[in-house]
Amino acid sequence: MIELSFENLRCLGLSPLMAQTLAACEEPGERAYRWARVTAVHRETLDVHDGVQQAAARALARLTRELLEHGSALAVGDWVLCHDDEHGQSWVTLRAPPLTHIVRRDADGSRHSVVSNVDTALLVMGLDLDFNLQRLERYLALVGSSGVLPVVVLTKADIAELSAPDAVSARVQALRQRVGNSVDVLALDARSPAAVDALRAYLGPGQTVVLLGSSGAGKSTLTNTLAGHAIQDTGAVREHDSRGKHTTTARSLHRLPSGACVIDTPGVRTLRPDVDGQTLGQLFGDVASLSGECRFRNCQHGDEPGCAVRAQVPPERLRNYHKLLRESRRDTLTALDRQRQLSEWKARGRAGRQRVEMKRGDG
Repeated sequence: MIELSFENLRCLGLSPLMAQTLAACEEPGERAYRWARVTAVHRETLDVHDGVQQAAARALARLTRELLEHGSALAVGDWVLCHDDEHGQSWVTLRAPPLTHIVRRDADGSRHSVVSNVDTALLVMGLDLDFNLQRLERYLALVGSSGVLPVVVLTKADIAELSAPDAVSARVQALRQRVGNSVDVLALDARSPAAVDALRAYLGPGQTVVLLGSSGAGKSTLTNTLAGHAIQDTGAVREHDSRGKHTTTARSLHRLPSGACVIDTPGVRTLRPDVDGQTLGQLFGDVASLSGECRFRNCQHGDEPGCAVRAQVPPERLRNYHKLLRESRRDTLTALDRQRQLSEWKARGRAGRQRVEMKRGDG
């Protein structure tokens, strides 16, 4: 028997569409099973909530192995099927197919699950020295192919207005010129109750939002404001670069008074989105639309003459596009492709050194 109470689970972000997905899952055995949502992932255990109480659980080795074989893993926001053994230990036996799933690449190119089943990603960036449009483009790329709605939230608007009356509007305009008008942009004070009103459209019953951004941007402060009380630790930022300490060390899901859920996440120093060329073409629509005006059909927008893209797209945006495109292509290489590429680089290096030695010999 599988226990499924929509009313109990709605406070954890269960939508009607996800409820249909859960109901379609086959019953795995004769035990008493219940659906729960993953609220935190630890090294050996998970925190799961069934709408009544939270419990520590372990994933079956079989499930972990199956997910790993498909380049995935359990993440905060997943809906999972649990049962208790005779010792009272909760076990996760099944993960429901996620409706949305945000994934990033680790340093070695492997995929790393960030969160699952979220409706909106609030991309949090401070209006201080944390303001960085190139990094924001990376977060947009991270969310781009996941099916999650991105919303840019500019925090510390109160501080920015003290430095200059038009500082907020100037930076919002710079952001609009960089990423276009297809993404909602909100400037607010993360400590003010007015932030709840500004974000109310994304915080309805059954909705889930995730906060993404660098350390010190104000994610945990905003989480506490949305919750109405302190549920996450916050810390000060360094004056010279506005960077914060990692006060949030793990992703965690929290219920809000509005009936929505929020997932707070730790900041990352190096962000590599798991993105393909097609998604990049959508995110960098200006590059894609101007490509047809280049003199050469196969223009790479590098040093070719008559390049319309290079003439009209800001250089720093074009550099970021090229860098993301290189990373995307590198992530799709097979082991043999990587070996062949490494051999070519070594051959070029040897040829370069030989030319230098020949010139020295001629001198």
